[in-house]
Amino acid sequence: MTGFGTAAVHGDDGLVPGGAVAPPIVQSATFSAESDERFTEIATEPRGSAFYTRYGNPNHAQVAAVVAELEGAETGLVTASGMGAISTVALALLAAGDHVVVQRSTYGGTTSLATGLLPRFGVACTQVDQTDAGAFDRALRPETRLVLVETPSNPLLELTDLAAVVASAHAAGALVVVDNTFATPVNQRPLSLGADLVWHSGTKFLGGHSDVSAGVVVGPAGLVERVWQTAIVTGSTLGPVDAWLLLRGIRTLPLRVERHNANALALARALEGHPAVARVRYPGLPSHPQHALARRQMTGFGGVLGVELTAGRAGAAALLAGLRLAKRAASLGSVSTLVVHPRSMWAGIVDAAQLAAAGIGDGLVRVSTGIEDTADLVDDFRAALDEAPA
Repeated sequence: MTGFGTAAVHGDDGLVPGGAVAPPIVQSATFSAESDERFTEIATEPRGSAFYTRYGNPNHAQVAAVVAELEGAETGLVTASGMGAISTVALALLAAGDHVVVQRSTYGGTTSLATGLLPRFGVACTQVDQTDAGAFDRALRPETRLVLVETPSNPLLELTDLAAVVASAHAAGALVVVDNTFATPVNQRPLSLGADLVWHSGTKFLGGHSDVSAGVVVGPAGLVERVWQTAIVTGSTLGPVDAWLLLRGIRTLPLRVERHNANALALARALEGHPAVARVRYPGLPSHPQHALARRQMTGFGGVLGVELTAGRAGAAALLAGLRLAKRAASLGSVSTLVVHPRSMWAGIVDAAQLAAAGIGDGLVRVSTGIEDTADLVDDFRAALDEAPA
């Protein structure tokens, strides 16, 4: 593989028509064929980009090729959102009577899919503590088909030992699907550790500018084609303009992630020990209980951290109200620093018992660092915390 910067810029070389340096937007829902033979060919080609945009589009092919190159995957496909990606994977690879293992600490939408939607279709689910690799092994059954993993996790920044989980799952005949949204391929490449599929909410770090909603799935061609066969039925189709925006964001991904990593580490170090802060959750800190694992399976520690306030909800509210540079908004991975109170944000999709079981407390604030100057960001948080109750 070439370097990440080169892959981000050149991963779709050969797919851009006409010698254009910036790929054109192919804003067409359907494509014509010059003969009956050619029409049959394009209509039956898996993941083709010259038949019908629900099946594929040149802009889809370009961005999927770049993400696949970054992740070290054979191929990929895009969807209209991250949840469109993981929901399509689940529907493609599961059937009634199957069993799924999922982490307790994971994105609320993934929890809702695994524990709420899939059981309605006869798929059983077991939740496990991701920090205990043995818990995955103990949860596996003969009917287990998928193990859903997110590392670092949202919003607790807990890690999953990918190599250990993959070994257990494969021994039991199950596939491992990894959400690599938080880490990005710049910081972590799950396929190199044996994972079967990787998915992203492209809305986050891949797009990077809070201006597009998208999802991506990458992996071996056979598995991706199975997912695609379901995608054309469910219709979670990414628009050509959104695919173009996602690709434009990915061009600068390695540069942005370098700053995200630096800002998050500097902020985590600055906030740890502040009297208003009970705990900083960040894999790059030696105080993180899985710091050694982070150093083993990641090359960078990411742009997201969790800050638990000593005064609980009151402290979280004071921090959020006192910040001047950070924006109080859902999502993450933007050029702007985004902060959110996870317990409030997920109250509508995950019930109180699940939130408590996942360890998401009232005093937790999730911080997604942007690419602002590090000193300005640290000063902003320190000033807000100085006014927060200790």
